Amino acid sequence: MSDFAGLGVSPALCERLASRAVKLPTSVQRLVVPPLLGGQSVVFRSATGTGKTFAYLLPAVQRLLGGGPAAGPYLGPELLVCAPTLELCSQIKTEADFLLDGSELGVGLFIGSVNLDRQIDGLRKGKPRIAVGNPGRVLLLAKMGKLSFRGLGFLVLDEADRLAAPECREETAALVAAIAKGLGSDGLSSLTVAACSATVSAKTGEYLRPLLDNAVRLETDEQEILRERIEHWAIFSEGRRKTRTLVSFLAAAKPKKTLVFTGRSYDAGKVVSALQHRKIAVAGLFSGMDKGDRKTALERFRSGKADVLVSSDLAARGLDIPGISHVVALDVGESQDAYVHRAGRTGRAGNRGTMVCIGDELDMRRLSALEKKLGIAVYPKELHGGRVCAPLPIDSEAEA
Repeated sequence: MSDFAGLGVSPALCERLASRAVKLPTSVQRLVVPPLLGGQSVVFRSATGTGKTFAYLLPAVQRLLGGGPAAGPYLGPELLVCAPTLELCSQIKTEADFLLDGSELGVGLFIGSVNLDRQIDGLRKGKPRIAVGNPGRVLLLAKMGKLSFRGLGFLVLDEADRLAAPECREETAALVAAIAKGLGSDGLSSLTVAACSATVSAKTGEYLRPLLDNAVRLETDEQEILRERIEHWAIFSEGRRKTRTLVSFLAAAKPKKTLVFTGRSYDAGKVVSALQHRKIAVAGLFSGMDKGDRKTALERFRSGKADVLVSSDLAARGLDIPGISHVVALDVGESQDAYVHRAGRTGRAGNRGTMVCIGDELDMRRLSALEKKLGIAVYPKELHGGRVCAPLPIDSEAEA
């Protein structure tokens, strides 16, 4: 298996990776790093937890470091990474800072719900050559004339399918138009573009066509981790009893670290309250919370001060929280993409994990359909005698 040096990654960046005991590239990194280093735009799809962030950051940062200090007037960032949530943007910035290892290139974080004047001041004084942000805030800074795209050479769309979804599509399209205008006569053809997610559909490619016309499409077996590293369980529960069933499951399974998903933010808040009432160390992460509370919730979960994090699907996108042993879904939608993203919060970095669906009859029918579509095996489980166990055969139940 080729190491990072064999992919063309510089010795300095190889040393940075080795400091984290990262010595061999993942399959998606082997696919994506060489073409991006060569300036080829790519659209790539790979399961969650396979190293997508370093797949695009390594070549992008290497190109910047190889260019040396910027000469002449500051023309704006040379690398722009866009992602849909502030948590994912913050995580990407942390990884970029790690690779830069004190370099003067600088990384600016431009997300909503953060003081705009402070971000403008950071642009003016810091002149970052790497910008990470959500499309809405980046676009606002560009419209105000505070952020220029004239020096942009590398654009990344992380969670591209979400950026092309109806709730984000208008802002993403406006940002692409602003970038094209800022680049002048060369337009988008001068950019190296990387677009990625665990689920990049043909429809996503259609919406992002102005950026991706010349991109090569790469993908690994997106269901490999779902099938081989994650065990899938189904526990039946009537809708009104789901929270009670969750409490019983946590007591029986005693998971090390559990991420619980609900379909609506209101439900997430109710579940948090119910678990707190039962003296369970829990944190909540859902829309409507301010940035500080969201950051505190994640820090409590990461540090182990909270054993359980209850979230809307806000946390399903791209977040890498080490050590999640179990993911629990209190509802099952019809979208296989949503299931992939939820399940992908466990079984990461070579570890094994368990995806548990606690659902009613409709949820179980949907899960059965997803089982066939995704090629996974879902094992029915019951809570009995304080344990998680396989259902007893009907004949055994009758004898008992």
